[in-house]
Amino acid sequence: MKKIVKLLTVLGLLTVLVACQATDKEKEAKKSEAPKEINIYLARHGKTMLNTTDRSQGWIDAPLTPAGVAIAEQLGKGLADVKFDAVYSSDSGRAVETATLVLENNGQKDLLSKLTKEKRLREFNFGTFEGMPNHEMWELVAKKQGITLDEFMANMGKLGFVASIRGFADTLHELDAAKLEELGKENNVPAKDVSWQAENYEAVITRANEALNDMVKSAEKNGQENILVTSHGMTIAALVTSLDEKAEVPPTGLKNASVCKLVYKDGKFTVESVNDLSYIEKGAKK
Repeated sequence: MKKIVKLLTVLGLLTVLVACQATDKEKEAKKSEAPKEINIYLARHGKTMLNTTDRSQGWIDAPLTPAGVAIAEQLGKGLADVKFDAVYSSDSGRAVETATLVLENNGQKDLLSKLTKEKRLREFNFGTFEGMPNHEMWELVAKKQGITLDEFMANMGKLGFVASIRGFADTLHELDAAKLEELGKENNVPAKDVSWQAENYEAVITRANEALNDMVKSAEKNGQENILVTSHGMTIAALVTSLDEKAEVPPTGLKNASVCKLVYKDGKFTVESVNDLSYIEKGAKK
């Protein structure tokens, strides 16, 4: 009798073990199954101290202001109904801080341990013009283009934000090359060793698109449907319009903590929304 009981016990344990293994395999299979569509929520970071003082802020960094923290928290609350499977952020502190606040306020703080800091999601690099008052930098660019600052600002309204930043970035890239040469001669070092040169437009959309494509590949491999990405105003605007030239970016650019939603399906990206403030507004009511 004891042998029979022992045998039944062993058989019972084996049954449970096999069932658990089957469940684990089912979970793994479900995890690796590529989703039919992938939703990417591209959020601009909250307002920073350098935004407040209207200084250029590309690769240099500044923390969020109290208002910037508040709006990032509102964004998180407004996104509470979205269960994110992955989170990416520019490696700049302001973007990481925004991603952290969003996840802390949408009930997914545990996802922070899996946050991927992505250098390719950085803002445009302004080179030696980093930290300069914006109007001074724009004035130098306008002068190089043979127009006044007023004409430069007027063109931004006529041409659109993205077309304007394309010309701005390419001109600044040229200006910075000359400035680095000058600084290199003064310090008796090659220009390339002085600092990182301001990026042209093509360099930014190339790296940003590469980052986006890698995110999608990872999402397909791991069965991830919803992805949170925190980045920067000019970079997001350039990326979105590189996917859809008809995407309408406001003449003054994307608002802090605004969301641009991309949907990836059947090998193609669709820009579903640009500069969406509804999540912030929803979160402010909670």
